[in-house]
Amino acid sequence: MEYNTQRKKLIIPEYGRHVQQLVDHCMTIEDDDERNKFAKSIIDVMGDLNPHLRDVPDFQHKLWDQLFIMANFELKVDSPYPIPTKAEMNTTPKKMAYPSNESKYRYYGTNVKKMIEIAKSWEEGDKKEGLKYVIANQMKKNYLKWNKDQVEDEVIFNHLEELSNGSLKLSSKEALMNVPVQTNSNTSYKNKNRNNNSNYRNQKKNNFSKNKNK
Repeated sequence: MEYNTQRKKLIIPEYGRHVQQLVDHCMTIEDDDERNKFAKSIIDVMGDLNPHLRDVPDFQHKLWDQLFIMANFELKVDSPYPIPTKAEMNTTPKKMAYPSNESKYRYYGTNVKKMIEIAKSWEEGDKKEGLKYVIANQMKKNYLKWNKDQVEDEVIFNHLEELSNGSLKLSSKEALMNVPVQTNSNTSYKNKNRNNNSNYRNQKKNNFSKNKNK
């Protein structure tokens, strides 16, 4: 019995061993016309294995590229698309830039940082003062969403001043709005069921006592 571990490793396993064997056979055909016809037949078979992708743009281009990959770029046929090379397919992708705007107050979010930058560009006046309190209230909401249940306004004011590099300062003359503490929906549901069960048991006891007294 021959096991798959003893066979040749599949280059693209998704197409299975039979398609790989067709590609290997195509490479052995000496006549150019016959080899081109056989290659097109392989493309049709590969397309039938992915019927949901037939309407996807450049799907045929992808199939031809995969045909050359399975042939280890050694198949010589006339392709309707540029023939890829091994060097192109093995090119290392460009390194992506890692976000460098992280801070220790990540729970305030990116939108708060954008609002702070906008507020810094405004001229001093009532509008800017109002915007500072809007930002501070939003910061308080975000803080309570990810941290403890309560926070002093002075803490929010200090964080706002720090995040704005000292440009936006607030005092405790006007208190920030009270943010209701968000409770877990599952916990609320359990508490509700617990109260309903307790009321049901009490009602049942009262009915039993009434019937007993009769």
